[in-house]
Amino acid sequence: MQVDLRILRFDPERDTAPHWESYRVEAEPMDRVLNLLTTVKAEQDGTLTFRRSCAHGICGSDAMLINGRNRLACKIRVDQLGKKITVAPLTGLRVVKDLVVDMDTFFSKYRSVMPFLMTDSPAPERERRQSQADRARYDDTTKCILCAACTTACPSFWAQPSYVGPAAIVNAHRFIFDSRDDAGDERLEILADKDGVWRCRTIFNCVDACPRGINITRAILEVSRAVVERSV
Repeated sequence: MQVDLRILRFDPERDTAPHWESYRVEAEPMDRVLNLLTTVKAEQDGTLTFRRSCAHGICGSDAMLINGRNRLACKIRVDQLGKKITVAPLTGLRVVKDLVVDMDTFFSKYRSVMPFLMTDSPAPERERRQSQADRARYDDTTKCILCAACTTACPSFWAQPSYVGPAAIVNAHRFIFDSRDDAGDERLEILADKDGVWRCRTIFNCVDACPRGINITRAILEVSRAVVERSV
């Protein structure tokens, strides 16, 4: 089948503003959008720039705005989109070139919530043991692949770029509710800020955008509740 592929292009060395360019690509129904982009780059325009790595929905590097919704290019198929497909960079982050956005601010916010195990107890001889029930408490938020699809789908982030964003809160949740961690109060203090959990408006765009199926809004509400309980 022939697919009409429109890509929002921007080269800071040549362009003053982003513009759309169109391509006709031969594709199979089960091809991914990433296959189409690779075909364009290899056969029609070698200047096209985009990120990719594992191509299996694990690394999160190829998150893009596809037919108006944040998706991983390596997961969404032609048969799910139809013969007319538009691809644009993620919204709310500076475009470096074409479909590549600057992720520095995103990762800075991620690091701000201390997304790693912190404990005051001595290191055990082997692993830090944990019950199945304790592990299940935060299982959902361990699935994040840091693709930024949730954060860049969030209207609160668009309106206030200083908002820490859904992805950072999800990764804070993963450790706040980890029974082996001792720094939950520190993370809750960080997220109690005006640019923390209180900027969430429960719009659920983040849930729709997440390629890993994480219930992000629920995680944010659980952290919000923990902030309130801590203050009380």
